[in-house]
Amino acid sequence: MDNLITFLLVGLVAGFLAGKFIKGKGFGILGNIILGIVGAFLGGFLLSLVGFETTNIIGNVITAFVGALVFLFLVGKFAK
Repeated sequence: MDNLITFLLVGLVAGFLAGKFIKGKGFGILGNIILGIVGAFLGGFLLSLVGFETTNIIGNVITAFVGALVFLFLVGKFAK
């Protein structure tokens, strides 16, 4: 249960930061969590390709943030 709560909190923080960075505001609490979770998976995959691995919560937030930024960038490109 602690892992799920940590995962959701990391997703919330990463999604909020990515929303602020790209859009200038967040996407709401549920939107931020979903964005952060998608970002965590995408960021984990992309950064593992270059040999980056996280071992703490700060690294997990950074990884999810990077993934969320990439996800928002791709959605922006394909939505146009």
